[in-house]
Amino acid sequence: MTKEQDITYQDLQKFNQDYEQTPASASLGRAVQENGVIAASRNYAAKRGLNRVFSIEVETGAVTAQKKSGRCWLFATLNTMRHEFEKKYNVKDFQFSQNYNSFFDRLEKANHYLEEVIRLADRPSDDRELLDVLNWNDNDGGQWANAAALIDKYGVVPQSVMPETFASDQTSDLNSSLNLKLSKDAMHLREMKAAGKSDEELRAYKKEALSDIYRMLVYAFGQPPVKFDFEYRDQDKDYHIDRDLTPKSFFEKYCKRNFDDYVCLLDAPDHEMDQKYGLPSQDYIYNGKHIEFLNVGTQELKDAVIASLKNGETVWFGCDVLQDLDRQKGYLSSEFFKQGELFNVDLELSKKDRLMSRNGEVSHAMTFTGVDIVDSKPTKWKVENSWGSKIGDQGYFVMSDEWFDKYVYEVIINQKYISERAKQINHQAKIDLPAWDSLR
Repeated sequence: MTKEQDITYQDLQKFNQDYEQTPASASLGRAVQENGVIAASRNYAAKRGLNRVFSIEVETGAVTAQKKSGRCWLFATLNTMRHEFEKKYNVKDFQFSQNYNSFFDRLEKANHYLEEVIRLADRPSDDRELLDVLNWNDNDGGQWANAAALIDKYGVVPQSVMPETFASDQTSDLNSSLNLKLSKDAMHLREMKAAGKSDEELRAYKKEALSDIYRMLVYAFGQPPVKFDFEYRDQDKDYHIDRDLTPKSFFEKYCKRNFDDYVCLLDAPDHEMDQKYGLPSQDYIYNGKHIEFLNVGTQELKDAVIASLKNGETVWFGCDVLQDLDRQKGYLSSEFFKQGELFNVDLELSKKDRLMSRNGEVSHAMTFTGVDIVDSKPTKWKVENSWGSKIGDQGYFVMSDEWFDKYVYEVIINQKYISERAKQINHQAKIDLPAWDSLR
């Protein structure tokens, strides 16, 4: 290594001089050291624009709580469905069982993981595609299209029929056990392939492994119901009961949704605009709805969300929630946090550069339930989260419009609310993205 590449003592002296010559460095240091970066960077003047009054608002009830699990994508999907269900059947604070769909989500992911290992069984151990599969393993994250595929295949049930368990609320222990099991199975499948075993023999072993995983899931989540009675009392105090339903018949009868009516509008400026993209590496339900994105830009997303909210329909969206977040107060606002000013450095990245540098990601899914429009422009958005009622305003967050511009990447919209431009893009052949793309 040359001297020019290293940090020298002279460099350190210059760095320290620069620090000492920066105005108010000592007092700023004390503030950060005592309170942390986020608290020290709060700009309380920005709260004036974050009041919780919205000109367009869909009436919704108590929020859900995913607790210590990564199931936001599933919660947000079921939340949009339950809003419609509550209005249709005049009930309050109804919930579908997130645990029921989570059970089959993990089983389907295990099947896909083992199928991918079989497909790649003769690849060298440092093959990039194989390593991505092995690293992905079986976690509880997902995409809206995964939720749609699960619901179409397995139906839904009320939460009372399959309530949450300790393991479904806090998935880290189960994740560890499942992934140890799957890693062991993956290595055995590769050994079988190296020994000249056929794909039929590998798949026979896969079925044995899946039987073990099914049992593990029953221990953790409980046994999924085959039949159940749906019993409820509506807000008029009228009693209802419907007997011997299956999860599929309950879905068909009470909350049928044609997921093919919906599209994912995307704002990903690191990709070519006006294109339709797919992400086959995460399509783990083979005959289900596949992940597709229509890359149309921010304004199209906003216009479609507003049109949906005006018609009383809440909207699933994916964002980078940990950026400029006040979790306890329920603020999503880049104006509320001034970290760049605090450190006297430029911390602004464009949305394109965030994605390209992997600083930005779709880390969380929530639901839009309202928007405030002033002089024909949105100023802030009402957000239903799935982190329980003890944060924000009974679990509801307020998002500034600037935060939407920076950190909202995708929305799920009924096609009747999208532009003709988006409809034309939807008719294009999709471009499949690799597993390591920024949109994964």
